Formats: sequence, structure tokens, C-alpha cells
Amino acid sequence: MSHLTTRSSTDSNTATVAWLVRRVLLGMLILVLVSVLLFLVTQALPGDVARIVLGKDATAGQVAELRLRLGLDQPLVTQYWDWLTGVLTGEMGTSLQNGEPVAGIIGPRVLNSFTLGLLSMVLILPLAVVIGVFSAHKRDSPLDRVFVAASSLFTALPAFVVGMLLIAFFATSVLGVLPGVSDIPPGDMPWWYPARLVLPVATLTLMGVMYLGRLVRASFIDAMNSEYVQMAVLKGLSDRRILFRHALPNAIAASLPAASLVTAVTITGVVVVEYVYSYPGLGTAVVSAVNSHDLPVMQAGTLILAAAYYVFNLLADLLAVMGRQR
Repeated sequence: MSHLTTRSSTDSNTATVAWLVRRVLLGMLILVLVSVLLFLVTQALPGDVARIVLGKDATAGQVAELRLRLGLDQPLVTQYWDWLTGVLTGEMGTSLQNGEPVAGIIGPRVLNSFTLGLLSMVLILPLAVVIGVFSAHKRDSPLDRVFVAASSLFTALPAFVVGMLLIAFFATSVLGVLPGVSDIPPGDMPWWYPARLVLPVATLTLMGVMYLGRLVRASFIDAMNSEYVQMAVLKGLSDRRILFRHALPNAIAASLPAASLVTAVTITGVVVVEYVYSYPGLGTAVVSAVNSHDLPVMQAGTLILAAAYYVFNLLADLLAVMGRQR
């Protein structure tokens, strides 16, 4: 019997590894296709890049010289290959707006966005578990109904609406206790300015807690109604032991894939939140690059966001597969 169990476990692990390898290879293919689509879309933007960089007063000779220097006279296939190989080797090109290396522009912005996302997730995960479990424990009570209604509302609202509401309440004459603009001086670390992080982090945290907390609530209710919990009740186990030894671990395990998915969604939400609060992260860098037609920054920033989103989606799927094998 032990031999059969060990063999079954080995087969299950082998299947998981094979699935993971397929997903990684498929993900790499998807990212390549995203890079192709991204390159073609940016190339299709209206206007001549060289003319935009030099301005309207530039002569035709100056425009032709810049196009030659930037490789814009090459076929699209050659331009794409040069760009992709540069990204893979860390050479993301040069900003058309200020002539600085794209890696030097993107690097600090990635750190700022990572700080914002990490602080949000550090708050989202425990708060969602506590609120979700408490709401499920007080099922159908006034507090539970308030939470369900609030979570439905905030899940339906776009991030920029939530951000504007927080600005209107905390950063204007209503209270005026927090800055409505989260600008961080270049070269400074974002955690040096905690007051400027409060509203952006609060926006992401509020939306994440409302979404994930509702999923935790549903998982906890399912766990409490499961056969093994009912058996524990019949055995006369204490409520505390049933809660912390049986129901809560299974509810959290069922919510882990959703937690990874919330992380992925938070990455995309960071772009909107950064724009609302003028926070100098990767999202605002991409938006600024779009406005100034700075193709290298736009391409590199968008590809990094797409890769991060895919990684956390893959993690969510992996946790779901591991959860089904438990």
C-alpha cells in the first residue's frame, strides 16, 4: 500500500513538473508574441519619430541623419530583432526624449513600483484573511452584509475612481491630512517619504482587500460546511481547534491562487494609481513615453509589466494545481 502511495505521489509530481515546463514554454512564446505586437503597435503610432525628437524646425537633412542613426531606415524585421536582442542582453536602447539609457530610466522606476506593490501586498494578504474569516464567522450579520456590499462596490469601481475619492477626502479641504501628489525626487528612495505613499498604497490595498477578502470569506464558509469540519464538531473538538487546525488552513490554501492573481492585478493597477497620484513609477514612465513618443522607454516598460503579469498568473495557476493535489 505504501509503495502504491509513493508511486502515485511520484507520478503526480512528474505530471506537475511536465505541466510547469509546458506553461513556461508557452509563456515564453506568448511574451515573444506580445513583444512583436508591442513593437508593431508602437511603430504604427502616428508621426515621424525623428521629426518629433528634433522638432518642427529641423531640416530634412537633420531628420534623415537622425533616422539613419536610430536605425529607422532599416526594415521592420531588422529593427525588431535589434530591439529584442538588446532587451534580452540588458541593452534597452536610448531614450529619444533625453538621450539617457533606457535601463537607467526604467531601473529606479521599477524599484518605485515594486515598493508600492510590495507594501500593498504586505497589507492586503493579512487584512483580507482577517476580514474574510471574521465576516464568514459572523455570516448574515449586519457587519457581514456591510462587508459583502462594500466589496461588491469596490470590486466594480475602477482604480482611478477609488484614488480620486481618497484624494477628495484626505488631501483636500475635507481633512487635508495627506498629500494628494506622491512625487518622489529623482534618486531618493520612496520609503523616505512615507506620507506620500499612504494614499497610493491605501488605494491598492482597499481594492485588493475587498476582492480577496470576499474570496477568503467564501472559502472559509465552504470549509466550515465541509465533511471533515462537521466530523470534528461531532467529535466534540473545541471551536478554537476547529477554526485554527481545520477550517482556517484549508480556507487559506484555497485562497492562495487568488492571492497570486490579486498580485498580478495589483501590478496592472499600479499603472493607474501611479498616474492618479503622479507617483514616479514604471506606469507613469510608460504614460510619459507614450505622450512624448519615446518608443524605447514605452516598449521596455510595457514588456516588463507584461512579463511580471505573466509570472504572477503562472504562480496562481501553479498554486491552484498544487491545491487540487492535496
